[in-house]
Parts: sequence; structure tokens; C-alpha cells
Amino acid sequence: MLKRFVIERDIAGIGEFSLTELCAASRASNKALADMGPKIQWQHSYVAADKTFCVYLAENEDEIRRHSELSGIPVGKITEAPQIIDPLTANN
Repeated sequence: MLKRFVIERDIAGIGEFSLTELCAASRASNKALADMGPKIQWQHSYVAADKTFCVYLAENEDEIRRHSELSGIPVGKITEAPQIIDPLTANN
């Protein structure tokens, strides 16, 4: 069973990266994911000034660290996020 994780990555100046640079990072991530198989999935990432906040589904933190090694994209803090809420949660 896959768990949801939020990964904080410290990448100086990433908020100023060009589309070409962001595409290169995405390609590196996708290649690592393809090599690793179904144990890990990238959902999306938020890009800020000097950080990204990436949402992944993975069996465990070790898979996220392995993805980092294969892709060359650093990992800072990994936090499991088992619940999601949004504005519609108020309607329950």
C-alpha cells in the first residue's frame, strides 16, 4: 500500500528557474521513477523561491531517498501526510 508524503527540497533559486531547467528536473525525476517501478509515484510539486514541496505516493521513506539518489534531486524533510482536507471537507 502506498502512503502519501510531502517532500521539502532546498534548491537555491528554483523559483527563478527557466521552463527549460524545470523540464530537465522533471525528466530526471521521471526517469528515476520509470527505473524504480510502481513503488513510488510523483503527484505534483509546488515551486517556491528556494524550495519545492513535492507530493509523492510511496511504500516508505526509503523509496523517496532512493529516488533522490537516482534523480540527483536533493531531499530535505520528508513528512507522511495520511489525510487531505479542502474546502469541501466542511460539507461532511
